[in-house]
Amino acid sequence: MLQGLLSFKGPFRILNLSWFAFFLTFIVWFNYAPFSTTIQQDLGLTVSQARIISLCNLALTIPASIIIGMLLDRFGPRITFSSILVYAAFPTLAFACAQDFNQLVLSRLAMGIVGSGFVVGIRLVTEWFPPEEIGFAQGIYAGWGNFGSFAAEAVLPSIAAATAFLSVGETNWRLTIALTGIVAAIFGVIFYFNVQDTPPGKVYQRPARNGAMEVTSAQSFWALLLANIPLFGALALIVWRLQKANFLTTNIMYGIWAGLIALYLIQAYKTWEVNREVVTGQKDYPTEKRYQISQVFVLQLAYAVTFGSEIAVVSMLPEFFENTFNLNQAIAGPIAAMFPLMNLISRPTGGLISDKIGSRKWTLTFLIAGVALGYLILSQITANWPLPVVIVTIMLCAFFVFGAAGATFGIVSLIKREVTGQIAGNVGAYGSIGAVTYATFYSFLPQEIAGNHTFFQVLGGAAAIVCLLCVLILKEPKTSESEELADTAMLVGH
Repeated sequence: MLQGLLSFKGPFRILNLSWFAFFLTFIVWFNYAPFSTTIQQDLGLTVSQARIISLCNLALTIPASIIIGMLLDRFGPRITFSSILVYAAFPTLAFACAQDFNQLVLSRLAMGIVGSGFVVGIRLVTEWFPPEEIGFAQGIYAGWGNFGSFAAEAVLPSIAAATAFLSVGETNWRLTIALTGIVAAIFGVIFYFNVQDTPPGKVYQRPARNGAMEVTSAQSFWALLLANIPLFGALALIVWRLQKANFLTTNIMYGIWAGLIALYLIQAYKTWEVNREVVTGQKDYPTEKRYQISQVFVLQLAYAVTFGSEIAVVSMLPEFFENTFNLNQAIAGPIAAMFPLMNLISRPTGGLISDKIGSRKWTLTFLIAGVALGYLILSQITANWPLPVVIVTIMLCAFFVFGAAGATFGIVSLIKREVTGQIAGNVGAYGSIGAVTYATFYSFLPQEIAGNHTFFQVLGGAAAIVCLLCVLILKEPKTSESEELADTAMLVGH
């Protein structure tokens, strides 16, 4: 398969274009983290305000992941991904031109939509690769795409420093951030004209009804309604945090909360409309066509403690190294980038192991156990630790974090083909829920070593709980023999 990646033909051409599109969305989404302290100083922000901006970066990713999943299943990956890439230029330019805290918050809120681009490639790669290769293919897509967070932290500060002569400050963060959005928009056009939704002759399967996720039993309907509550709860948490920062008044906060409750009720009604016949017993799915929401929910939690923790950790690591080891930004940024760097290796490895080991369930369980242990070890880091030891420890922890994320989506793609986009959207949204929850918690911690210890302990404890749920609830995914044979036959020669 690695030889195929270099051929840029058939499914590998789609895979390469997809991961690079995802790569660019992550550069855009993470273009604030390496400049957080610089922007804080330039615009006179408090530590709390700087952390709130990171939190806002995640807010709209939650509903956007659900909406993008629906649009993806209806319109296909080519149009959906191209639109996200072109859209990325607008909030990026707005952020680059921001002059105060309020403008920064609004532009980062809009930027959150870009972070939902991940779910598009999940469906696209699923269409082009057979089930026995899907874990590794998804790992390449997600791992190399996630590499964008590394590029943002490792490369963007260097570009800003190199173009400093064009700005008033020490680094030209505004031009650097603006360039990320412009490049994304240009590639969005390239993506549109060079990608197809499915291989030649293969029909793109769409859900029978749009507007909400299809379930296959009445029990799954009620479970889905419960699983959707945290999606709106995380948004309510962000609104509360903005009110505490005096960005919103109390009355506006209550008004937005009321709006979120109304949106949840509307979504619940749409879910009822789509699944009315199943809930009332008028429609009965055969056993081979059913899937359990409980499996989706465990995967949602798995992604919350893997991808969600990744987002939170990547956002705080530059500050962590600057404050703990007294490093400047030019050094702290690249060192912090060692964490997302592991995406290149661990996420494809997690997917490959999931493909080859014979048990996707136990692969995911083992990797999440490593996540729990890794974060608990990080919680013991102090300024007395040798810096090389800290870097190696962080990279080992990252291996399990990204490997588990890859193994999660090695299962997601095999649950039910017609609604892969919506399932991926829901799982991806829980990744953002995890990130919002962790980032909100971190925003209240003191800017000192004790606060970092507490933060990593919480990450490790949450991962341990999800590991136990994987053992008790998660089941081995099954793909129908007819679907597998059809996919394999369709992809022969590509």
